[in-house]
Amino acid sequence: MTLAQLRALLAVAEHGGFTAAADHTGMSQPAVSRAIAALERELGAALFVRHRDGIALTEAGRRAVDRAREALRHFDLIRADVAAAAGEITGELRLASLPSATGTLIARLLRTFTDRYPQVRVRLFEGVDDDIRAWLHRGAAEVGVVTLPAPGLDTVPLSTHDMVAVLPAGHPLADREVVHVADFAEQPFILTTAGCRPLIMGAARESEVRLDIAFEASGPAAILEMVAAGLGVSIVPTLGLPADLGAAVTRPLEPRTTRSLALAVPSLPACSPAVRVFLDQLAAFTV
Repeated sequence: MTLAQLRALLAVAEHGGFTAAADHTGMSQPAVSRAIAALERELGAALFVRHRDGIALTEAGRRAVDRAREALRHFDLIRADVAAAAGEITGELRLASLPSATGTLIARLLRTFTDRYPQVRVRLFEGVDDDIRAWLHRGAAEVGVVTLPAPGLDTVPLSTHDMVAVLPAGHPLADREVVHVADFAEQPFILTTAGCRPLIMGAARESEVRLDIAFEASGPAAILEMVAAGLGVSIVPTLGLPADLGAAVTRPLEPRTTRSLALAVPSLPACSPAVRVFLDQLAAFTV
């Protein structure tokens, strides 16, 4: 079993195929195939199921990927820690972010970080809260933007911002300066499936309102489009809202509801040097 085989295994699992894995590892496609075949022979089990639409991990493959990711992380940490002892930050920073936070919060941090530590390779993933927490727990990402609270993760505060009501421009509630959560009673409501969902449901419970959930959508862009089309009303965070909402409008929400974001890691003491300096950078920003 070699490091090249383990890296090939992770690449095929993460990118969904041998050709894509070859593109991301710099290996040829036949070399990736040979590496996986050799690993399967040594382990005595099939790691992937090949079918017409592509490949999928077997149960043995899923377990092997989890262990391979952990083994490679520790191997890479040896190099990074030794380099850090000599004052050099190297290695890789695998960062997962919410789409609404990438351009508004993370881009500035990444620009400063990459200018200061050019030898660190940055990999950025985007997803919803559940995706990011899963990536952190299984080691696919080292640090991620999450909505607080985040049980089981170590966190560093990043940003707190208001939630607002979003309404079709011609809706009766759009004439009000402030919209109360109780005003959403009996209104068709478009509920996010992402990290803001518990905040919205909690605000409804506190106001003793049962939301009439007509539709669900994961991203704020989809929610805004559905509201603009007159399909319902919703509550969204102000972070990342576009300047032009088209046929939708926002109004302040009462009682005030906020969303707090943080940078999260599985364990602060176990962070790589690259992650530690990335987190330390937050002190220089007001976000």
